[in-house]
Amino acid sequence: MNPVYEKLMKCYESFQKKIDFKPDVAIVLGSGLGDYANDIDVVAELDYHDIEGFPVSTVPGHAGKFIFGYVKGVPVVCMKGRVHYYEGYPISDVVLPARLMKLMGAKILFLTNASGGVNPNFTAGDFMMLKDHISLWAPNPLIGANIDELGVRFPDMSHVYDEDLQEILQKTAKDCNIDLKEGVYAQLTGPSFESPAEIRMLHNLGVDAVGMSTVVEAIAANHMGMKICCVSFVSNAAAGLSSNPLTHEEVQEAANIAAPKFRQLVSEAVGNFRQLL
Repeated sequence: MNPVYEKLMKCYESFQKKIDFKPDVAIVLGSGLGDYANDIDVVAELDYHDIEGFPVSTVPGHAGKFIFGYVKGVPVVCMKGRVHYYEGYPISDVVLPARLMKLMGAKILFLTNASGGVNPNFTAGDFMMLKDHISLWAPNPLIGANIDELGVRFPDMSHVYDEDLQEILQKTAKDCNIDLKEGVYAQLTGPSFESPAEIRMLHNLGVDAVGMSTVVEAIAANHMGMKICCVSFVSNAAAGLSSNPLTHEEVQEAANIAAPKFRQLVSEAVGNFRQLL
């Protein structure tokens, strides 16, 4: 058996022994956004440490557990804290949680992240819905022998971010009086923030926001046939666009300020996703 698939199945078996719950929607909470889990009608929790072989987040602000419950009556699994490539994990471990949530039963993957604004028209505190992405320097999680049990060898990437989900997000944001930008997100490896020259390059490539996560998860979930959407919280202007030095604390502080709008957008959108389930 493929060792990556074998590890995934061991994690799934470990989950099955501990949790009897089938989610329809999987939610991944980005840096500083973990408090959203408080808005879930919680049925059960599962610490990452309690799943055999599961990668554990080492980043401040990432609690490291699955939350199972209901949002607007929709059964969800919420990943409170993700793992990143820059933490030293192989890319197969970085995307293992997304794959595991698909095995749990989730049909929709709702990704979130905190990002740096590359688009000069963006300001700290904006929300951006991903229309597309660019992956730079993070290994493609599908490299290696294809796991036929998960998906095809050469998956199409023309519509990674589901257009029906985008339409629901746009309408939900409008109904909530939330200004939802749209754009292209780029994932770099981190953990250092990007240099001003890198930001100029990204701007020339048509990138609107940059971060250290999300794209590899979307690639793996797309490979498995999930419907995917993502909202990026623009926590700061990227390097070279602001005179202030970039810090992780700044990201968390900005996310805390924006949290009420974020919670409203996610909850209302998940409730509206019901029409696609």
